[in-house]
Amino acid sequence: MNIIIPMAGMGKRMRPHTLTTPKPLVPIAGKPMVHRIVEDIVNTTDQPIEEVAFIISRLFGAEAEQNLIAVAEKFGAKGKIFYQDEPLGTAHAILCAAECLKGNIFIAFADTLFKATFSIDTSRDAIIWTQKVADPSAFGVVKLNEEGIITEFVEKPKEPVSDLAIIGVYYFRDGERLRDEMQYLLDNDIKVKGEYQITDAMENMKQKGVKFYTGQVDEWLDCGNKDATLYTLERILEIKRNDEVLQDPSAHIENSTIIQPCFIGKNTVLRNAVIGPYVSMEEGSRVENAIVSSSIIGNGSSVKNSVIRNSLLGNHVDCQSKPEELSLGDYSFKL
Repeated sequence: MNIIIPMAGMGKRMRPHTLTTPKPLVPIAGKPMVHRIVEDIVNTTDQPIEEVAFIISRLFGAEAEQNLIAVAEKFGAKGKIFYQDEPLGTAHAILCAAECLKGNIFIAFADTLFKATFSIDTSRDAIIWTQKVADPSAFGVVKLNEEGIITEFVEKPKEPVSDLAIIGVYYFRDGERLRDEMQYLLDNDIKVKGEYQITDAMENMKQKGVKFYTGQVDEWLDCGNKDATLYTLERILEIKRNDEVLQDPSAHIENSTIIQPCFIGKNTVLRNAVIGPYVSMEEGSRVENAIVSSSIIGNGSSVKNSVIRNSLLGNHVDCQSKPEELSLGDYSFKL
């Protein structure tokens, strides 16, 4: 099986953090978001993962590309980098990795994380994962028949026709067929609001007899902005608290209180402090003479003589602040 991860967006809602780090590489409890996405997909199947295709912007840079290749290699797969130079829609993004669209494929857009307790039924033509939402008008949704087969794709319905929102996670048994249908859209310039959409390719496949089934995730987590990312951290720490080691043995902890769940990474220092709940101290970070809750402290960052909550600090930040909520990008200094 191959995994396709479109992630070329620049994450403008996550600035200033995404000015220096692509959004899918922002860490969530010790692992970049994209690492967690690949990990969850791997856990849904007993098939070996052969290739992981990352569709990115050229602006991500060489270091980001190397980090992505390393993510694929951690799961025994070959990582491949492809570029989407223009934001021309979901079908266009996926088609940038055309050479990897073969055999069984799993596609996951890197905008969100999901709690994956399902197993992929590889005998089915295609599966689209959905989540029930209160306001379907902001999403693409699906309509089902009595057998659970998708009968209709509806993009951002003005009238409520279904509450099952498409979350950007798909399985296809025949990657070549999807590739050909998306190529047909580009060759014939079939767009919706100026973009080539995967839903149009799937509609063509459905009309030709491909059966689309739906699967539902237990939880769908957004990382689109600071507050959403911190909520995702909270849920990840709750979900993973019994499955992952959340405190590295190299951490130096002195005269401090930890209110669980928290993540305490490699070579961190916690001195005369209270942290938690829901704090992630990334590698090399320090919290001294401070109180921190519901926050991510980035790699090599320092919080001293401060009381902060609901804050997202980038890498190599030096924070000495009065009590407040913060969102500081890499290499910031705050007094």
